[in-house]
Amino acid sequence: MKGMGHDLIRRLVVETRGAEIAETAAVLPVMFTILLGIFWFGQAFSIYGAITRAAQEGARAGSAPYCATCNPASTTLQSVTNAANATQAALISSQLDPTKVRYPIPAPALLSCSSGGAVSCTSGGNSNNFCVQAPIQLTGTGSSGLCGISVSFQYPFQFWLPFTSLNNQSIWIAASARVRMENR
Repeated sequence: MKGMGHDLIRRLVVETRGAEIAETAAVLPVMFTILLGIFWFGQAFSIYGAITRAAQEGARAGSAPYCATCNPASTTLQSVTNAANATQAALISSQLDPTKVRYPIPAPALLSCSSGGAVSCTSGGNSNNFCVQAPIQLTGTGSSGLCGISVSFQYPFQFWLPFTSLNNQSIWIAASARVRMENR
């Protein structure tokens, strides 16, 4: 009898039938979650690239030649409107919804080119949430430095990663661009 018990234990230890199924059942959910993670992080990176390009397009459009001898308030308002319109158009061409955009939190603390005080976010009279700041100091102080325009905003992205803490989490992806103002 004692010999039979040893044979049974040895046979159970050596027996590997069905081990592949158990290993596959353990590894498959982990692989599936990793593949989903790669896909969703790729989507987030794609949206980041699109909103960054939109901010750059807006800043570029707002920096187009402004009249140095004209009324500074109307010139700034035109630059801000141009920047907001170009940003919105770039988002639409990237198939992103501009109505989902919000002001960046916290708003960028940028200094004015003329007064040196803080420049608040404006939207150019449109009902959008792009933070356009102009004219801002890019380098130096006052008239000795370069003046520019800044466009910044945040866009939402929602992950779908089951079995993780990121499942159905919404994150805000930030975009910002600064460009030197062009003189006539």
